Amino acid sequence: MKKLMILALAIIPLITLGQTKSKIMKEQEEIKKLLFTYRDALNESSSEKALALYTKNGVFMPSGAPTSIGQEQVRGAYDFVFSQIQLNIEFYIDEIEIVQEYAFARTTSKGTTLIHATGDTVPEENRELFVLKKENGLWKIDRYIFNKMK
Repeated sequence: MKKLMILALAIIPLITLGQTKSKIMKEQEEIKKLLFTYRDALNESSSEKALALYTKNGVFMPSGAPTSIGQEQVRGAYDFVFSQIQLNIEFYIDEIEIVQEYAFARTTSKGTTLIHATGDTVPEENRELFVLKKENGLWKIDRYIFNKMK
């Protein structure tokens, strides 16, 4: 009986660790899905789809433009961006870290940008930092900033 008890005490932490690792992997998959949905919203020039991925008090910090805070300002920023350009990019996820109801994701993106005013298509390459928050059981973008790599 004593050996059985010792064995049980040794196995319980391993089971808990496995459940924790499984939960983290599930959360990371949900975040990856969110990031790729965001990429699709950018490529479709859809302010509505992008906005739906933000928390209600989300913050968008685009390179070379003012910070937008909250749904109304974030929508206006995306509307403006999409009136100026059309993106065709791919996201590459470099890192996802999760701490309780918050997470951050570090990504890079690469592709092209069509500039509506000139009709020119130019290379696009950025690095991005997403601060994510679980809101009503779903991962959402809480803070987002990007800058050019070159």
